[in-house]
Amino acid sequence: MSILSANDLVYGYMNGIFPMADSDTTLYWYSPDPRAIIPIDTYQSPKSLRPVLNKKRFEVRINTNFEAVMRGCSAPREDDEGTWISEEIIEAYTKLHDMGFAHSVETYIDNSLVGGLYGVSIGAAFFGESMFHRVSDASKVAFHYLIEILRQQQFELLDTQFLNDNVRRFGAIEISKSDYIRRLKKAVGKRVKFTDGSAEQFSKVVAGAASQH
Repeated sequence: MSILSANDLVYGYMNGIFPMADSDTTLYWYSPDPRAIIPIDTYQSPKSLRPVLNKKRFEVRINTNFEAVMRGCSAPREDDEGTWISEEIIEAYTKLHDMGFAHSVETYIDNSLVGGLYGVSIGAAFFGESMFHRVSDASKVAFHYLIEILRQQQFELLDTQFLNDNVRRFGAIEISKSDYIRRLKKAVGKRVKFTDGSAEQFSKVVAGAASQH
């Protein structure tokens, strides 16, 4: 069986499928019906998060430690001993990151990584993969800034794959597979950048988010 490649991932996402590893590290491709998405335009940060943002307890960075975020997401959790993020997946997504398609939003306290999320962007579609936190609110803050980036860069689709309690709190809804594919084809056909990669660009995102609270 061939090893998962970055090109496999790009092809998969553009066609509405994504990989997950089983407990024995065997990879399977999924295309849920219905599909979970988070409407970018209607997302509102929880009121409980606003004091956290105003205190500026966390330093937010983008794409500075992608693999560390993936490994944070792959670590066992209290409610789930397994993980679908295998070493093969970490290697493939890290290569995808090097190609400019995969991104991480990271939160730090005293220069220590305490939370974050990662996903894939193609055109005006962002495919959220996973998030983690070691400190309360760390992943929520990362998600808030992800939304700010997607809005500023005029993304149209935020895919969260499956509906669960974790994404439901961010306003996730379910749509049919056919509706998802229609939105996907429209979004990936647009030329949009996640960011231009500059510190100035991201500082504008941070300033814009802070001014709203």
